[in-house]
Order: sequence, then structure tokens, then C-alpha cells
Amino acid sequence: MTLRGKAIPSTTTDQRLLDSRGPSDWVHADPWRVLRIQAEFVEGFGLLADLPRAVSIFGSARTKPGSEEYALAERVGAALTESGYAVITGGGPGIMEAANKGASEASGVSVGLGIELPFEQSLNDYIDIGIEFRYFFVRKTMFVKYSQAFVVLPGGFGTLDELFEAVTLVQTKKVTRFPIVLVGTEFWGGLLDWIKDQMAPSGKIAVEDIELIHVTDDPAEVVNIIRRAHETQERELEERAAQEELARTGGNGS
Repeated sequence: MTLRGKAIPSTTTDQRLLDSRGPSDWVHADPWRVLRIQAEFVEGFGLLADLPRAVSIFGSARTKPGSEEYALAERVGAALTESGYAVITGGGPGIMEAANKGASEASGVSVGLGIELPFEQSLNDYIDIGIEFRYFFVRKTMFVKYSQAFVVLPGGFGTLDELFEAVTLVQTKKVTRFPIVLVGTEFWGGLLDWIKDQMAPSGKIAVEDIELIHVTDDPAEVVNIIRRAHETQERELEERAAQEELARTGGNGS
């Protein structure tokens, strides 16, 4: 930075740092927020680095215990756990709590990535590993970085935000392609019809982009879709590695 004339502060940075008197609003300034943001990334990476292969489950915080959707989310969480996946949710009530409960009661790894909101909740009681973020974009990074699939149950604006962000990241190849599964054919049917009937024919998306999204009502099929996708990815990686090795050795095995 270059500061001249009246722009030069009347005190030095060291002086302001060491002086315990005066206003404290400097801790709310943008440069200080950068350090908070950095700290959240470091905390998140450190906490989640050793997670096994994981799946993120999204859905409404307003879903009530005892409802069909709550029970469905429990079954999805349990089915994923029984197939060897950790379950990651937003850590709140409703669908998130149900998925964490299903994972926890199936003796799996149950993770909650909460967010500080003015009207909402602390982390639910079924979480083994949890962290609460101040910043949405840091939290979203953790979901994407540590998940190998997204499962989306009925929800509101926040759920739609998470769904379309995941689809966009896969569509634009910003992340390695991973499966996105909608659970609830009746709930999601109208949205999928609109995507197929309006977005694709008008050229807003490619027809093949529709194939990025799967839909089912069956927890077992959720697991099957994810496992098939991962098996395909693993075969492609093996084939690519074999081709690279062949090119490196010139095909003579030496």
C-alpha cells in the first residue's frame, strides 16, 4: 500500500496493536475477518482430514420427527453407513437430524457441519464429529471437499441452493464427477419435469446435463447409484493409469 498526506494514520500499526485502550471495532474490520475465515478453513480441514469416504445428505430443517420424510432420511443414513460411508449433514434438526440419527444408530461415522444463523439451532444430538461455521462459503467448501456424493431429500431454499451448487460444480467440471441423488419422486418430479421441458429444449443446459441427477424413493437404490458411480470412476482411473504407463514405456513393458 502507498499512503500519502492525510491518508497517513496518526499512529503506527505496532502502537495500535500494543495499546489496550481505545475502541475495539478494529476486530470487525475486513482484514481481521480474513484471519477468521482462514481459521475456519484450518479448523475444518484439520477436523475432517481423516474421514472415510463420505456422503452429504441435505434436506429441510423443518421436517418433524415421526413424519414419513424423517423416517426416510433415517433409513438413508443407516443404509449409507452399512455400506461403509460416513454421513455428513448440515448438523441441524429435521432431515439433517434424521440422517445423523440413522448413521449413528447404525454405528457409523455421523458428521455435522453447522452454520451460525440468527433464528436457528445448535448441532443435533446424533453427531460424532461436529463444527459450527460463521461463513457459508467455508462450510460449502467442506461439504464439497469431503463428500463423494450428494443425497438430497425434500427441502426449501437452502436445500435447493445446495443441490444446484453441486450440479453446477459437476457440470462445469470444477469437481470430480460424483453422483447427485434426489430422494422423493413426488416432491422432486415437478422440478425435474421443468428442467427437462424448459431448460433443456431452450438450450439453457445440455441434454446430457440432466443425467447428472438421479431420483429414487428407495434407500437401497440410493446406495446402489452411488456405489455404481464410484466403481465406474475407479475403473476409469485404472484404465487411465494403464494407458499412461503404456505411453511411458512405449508398449514394451520396460
